[in-house]
Amino acid sequence: MQSTVEILGKKVLVEWSSSADRKLHSLAEPLLVEMELYFSCLIRKSVRFGNDAQAKIFAAAAPQLKIGFRPVMTRACRVSEAEGEPPLEDFAIVRAEAFVPKRLIIDYRNGRWMGEFFLQGIRPGQDAPL
Repeated sequence: MQSTVEILGKKVLVEWSSSADRKLHSLAEPLLVEMELYFSCLIRKSVRFGNDAQAKIFAAAAPQLKIGFRPVMTRACRVSEAEGEPPLEDFAIVRAEAFVPKRLIIDYRNGRWMGEFFLQGIRPGQDAPL
């Protein structure tokens, strides 16, 4: 299944597997999905689901699927993962629309949601790994 949503004036292709579609139809409320772009010492991409999704605005990709985008940053770099995740804050990028992903892929496997997003477009017919 697929749909296109508009986030910050940019189109994002959202694709989800048949297993994800079956799970979406069983939900009482729409699933919130957030594409997080994390700026710190390095840049990290994450896809967050449900209560972990904290974007301010979500666009409907399907009746039970809402997609958001959230650029975040940390105040300090932590090199060791043993220190835990540093607190996040929204990153007020001057041109946030320039960082909106082009494609999001969602799956539901072994009882958990999985996702991956891409900042560059993918040619038609070209598959992306999940």
